Amino acid sequence: MFSYDARVLSAVLSAIVESSVSDDAWRWLQEKAADISSSETGSALNVAFAAIPRKVGKNHLSLSEGAVTNIQQIRHGFQITNWSIDRLCRVWVLIQVPASSKTNYTVRIQNLFLAAEMNELVALYSALPVLAYPEVWKAQCAEGIRSNIGDVLEAIMCNNPYPSEQLDEAAWNQLVLKAIFTEKPLHSIIGLDDRANLELANTLSDFAHERWAAHRAVPPMLWRCVGPFINEKTIGDMERLVLSVDSTEREAAALACSASQFPAATELLDRNKQLNTLVKSGDISWESIAKKTELV
Repeated sequence: MFSYDARVLSAVLSAIVESSVSDDAWRWLQEKAADISSSETGSALNVAFAAIPRKVGKNHLSLSEGAVTNIQQIRHGFQITNWSIDRLCRVWVLIQVPASSKTNYTVRIQNLFLAAEMNELVALYSALPVLAYPEVWKAQCAEGIRSNIGDVLEAIMCNNPYPSEQLDEAAWNQLVLKAIFTEKPLHSIIGLDDRANLELANTLSDFAHERWAAHRAVPPMLWRCVGPFINEKTIGDMERLVLSVDSTEREAAALACSASQFPAATELLDRNKQLNTLVKSGDISWESIAKKTELV
């Protein structure tokens, strides 16, 4: 039912929560967790989930490197860095929900999604990687991508392993496109390279042509998803970019071409010796481009 050892993760997160809240708040959380575990209805969960910020506050979490590494070893890709304490406590409470009955479990969690305000949605979508029955939440994740709330979108898109693990290609492509439209940091999308595909590459090329036609800038990081699928349709984009007056666009083209096996892309990179040298030496990378163009 869980894709990781939920009991071990709960213990690790419990230690972090206990050290981050007052004694009274920790006692309250333990009492609510016990109520949630013993109840077959969602009422105790609903009440606790809503009340958490009032009980624990909204301070920023302070995490040791050891804690971050430990969490990664238990649930690969799950990250709580830069979270607030109420966000973590809400996710911790969700891990306490009994999961032996798939129907009861999913109904209780789904009801939270239906009634959630913005910060509650942020916590719920942040929890997707650690919820039981991960396949159940695909439609909910896809629904979240259609949100217009920036914090909610960031919770789904950034440093969240669930979308790349569970979404089908159409929903994944929609996530990447929405991230570009809403100017989310593409380098924070887990699985961006692994889930790249030809359909997405062609769609991004079309998007770039629309932006160029409107005399608008194209995010250089976009070409990261195009590189492995450069073909007759998109090689012209690379030829345009290597002639750009913007060095970041030239570097993005070089990196994209370096990821391609299309002969014309290899030839283009070979002809631009300075860019080729920068790629081979590691002096440019998608990470360096992200630092230039986005808030890292």
